[in-house]
Amino acid sequence: MRIAIVHEWLVTYAGSEKVLSEMLREFPQADLFCLVDFSQGRFRRHFMGKSFKTSFLQRFRAFAKVYRYFFPLMTIAVEQFDMSGYDLVISNSHAVAKGVITGPDQLHICYCYTPMRYAWDLQHQYLREQRFDGRPRGVIARALLHRARIWDTRTANGVDHFIACSKYIGRRIWKVYRRKSEVIYPGVDTDYFQIGATKGDYYFTSSRMVPYKKIPLIVEAFRQMPDKKLVVIGDGPQYKDALRKAGPNVSVLGYQPDDVLLKHMQEAKAFIFAAEEDFGITPLEAQACGTPALAFGRGGASETVVDGVTGFHFWEQSTQAICDCIRKFETSGVTFDPITIRRHAEQFSIARFRREFREFVTEKWQAHSQSNQSVKERTLNEAGLRDGDNGTGRSLPYGAPAE
Repeated sequence: MRIAIVHEWLVTYAGSEKVLSEMLREFPQADLFCLVDFSQGRFRRHFMGKSFKTSFLQRFRAFAKVYRYFFPLMTIAVEQFDMSGYDLVISNSHAVAKGVITGPDQLHICYCYTPMRYAWDLQHQYLREQRFDGRPRGVIARALLHRARIWDTRTANGVDHFIACSKYIGRRIWKVYRRKSEVIYPGVDTDYFQIGATKGDYYFTSSRMVPYKKIPLIVEAFRQMPDKKLVVIGDGPQYKDALRKAGPNVSVLGYQPDDVLLKHMQEAKAFIFAAEEDFGITPLEAQACGTPALAFGRGGASETVVDGVTGFHFWEQSTQAICDCIRKFETSGVTFDPITIRRHAEQFSIARFRREFREFVTEKWQAHSQSNQSVKERTLNEAGLRDGDNGTGRSLPYGAPAE
């Protein structure tokens, strides 16, 4: 079986890249494709030393810092990948990867993190965050997003089977594409994220600093609580905004290596998570360390954080809601047991993801192969009868000359 795995872009090693790494370990013979690889080989060890086959966009080095704004080119680029030599195509998609073109004899399985969030129900939030709303360039953005929705819907028809990363995303897939999906949660490295020996006196958050992650909002909330400490790890477009809003009780550390991240996960009083995330792997990494999560109660966190057992939910993306949740955490009297919290996180292990993913792909491939074989046999039989009858009532072997 010849396999291709298609990813969107490789500029960091975060949630979807971790899932991609585990996919490859289940199917190590697969070839890897992505639109652009600006990692400069930093993450190759996570992908068994393999390199990615990239699109024509890779030629534009200046593209590295602004690639997110060139969505129209991405839809064109992903359609240029030649998938004709593969039996199975797996797209690892939150934007355009599922748009690869496949034929009727090929099987296309899409692991979907979300229908492109900025083109559908989060369009208005995206336009506000990018300061496009109410401006002339906003008209252009709306027109492009309208075309994006048409393209996104059309390319969903080329997917044979959808896997959703959460029940929440399963509902979005049904709403947008009217397609059923199977939920397979991403895996958390519970072997690496372990309970630590001590706890500190600070709260912690970590994320790529992009608008929907709401890191500046968390920082702003702690500026209103000067008696409480917050440590922030992460980098991205909103790093300077977070740094600017930080008071003396907030430490914004930027990008840090894994061992520093792990130490803070283990020692924090609680992990703060304010995004409406498709799944949200970092709250589970914190829970694997026995650290409770205080999370916005919509999206993936509604499924991965058990309110009152492994953390608390808050219900608005506002500084007041975050402050109220922290006060509840400190005054409710609930004892968050690290062992109980970790056991919950262990249900989302990498081993479980790999097993469920392998079983799903294998099952669908076997059904697809059997279906193709049945079609071929039926076609041959029908062709044999048509060629062999010759008006005599006798059926000749397919391809035999008529008398």
